[in-house]
Amino acid sequence: MKKLGIIGGTSWASTALYYEQVNRGVAARLGGLHSALLSIESLDLAPFAAMQQSGDWGGVARVAVEAARRVKASGAQGLLLASNTLHKVHDEIAEATGLPILHIADPTAERLAADGIKRVGLLGTRFTMAEDFIRGRIEQRGIVIAPIAAHDVREVDRIIYEELAAGRVVRSSQRTLKTLITELGKQKVQAVVLGCTELVLAVDTRANVLPVYDTTAIHARAAVEWMLGDREEARAAA
Repeated sequence: MKKLGIIGGTSWASTALYYEQVNRGVAARLGGLHSALLSIESLDLAPFAAMQQSGDWGGVARVAVEAARRVKASGAQGLLLASNTLHKVHDEIAEATGLPILHIADPTAERLAADGIKRVGLLGTRFTMAEDFIRGRIEQRGIVIAPIAAHDVREVDRIIYEELAAGRVVRSSQRTLKTLITELGKQKVQAVVLGCTELVLAVDTRANVLPVYDTTAIHARAAVEWMLGDREEARAAA
């Protein structure tokens, strides 16, 4: 089993989901008392989020690179960024550490393509919804991302930063998200991508008018595949 480094704390709530899901995935594959080999660097979100909000992405990159270097020093052989928005500085982290990073958008795009999905709604922070660092990798698979009204972008961003990232799930915001997903269905959208690792806290992936793709769960499963790849290849060869 390869050791995986996780940069989390952005937020702690979704990082906890990763920890549980990766360990459950390893245990399901290997059985017995097996669990995942992980090194987690959990950041303090308050100053980190302030840098994001002020547009100080150089500062975001510096903090993330320092965290990634500490994870590498612990023996991690690959990295997982437990946040869609943090992938905005993916390239800086990869260059500074030389470690492979399991990009959150790639397994999501692969799943969408495999399911024949051609048009999706993407929900996340305003950075994720508007910029190319997640959208581009999905669109490279020939998948169209439907436009979302500016007021809806602002409201989803507010829900993430003011509520979900603090571990709070507000009933009115759950209704807002459910309504937005319903409205996206009227735009001939075939599915919705939860492009923020906290959104699954407020969106029931099974109880919506459209299929919902949770990037947290998809990313965690991809991490398990990566961690156990060598072991399973050896077992198959034997």
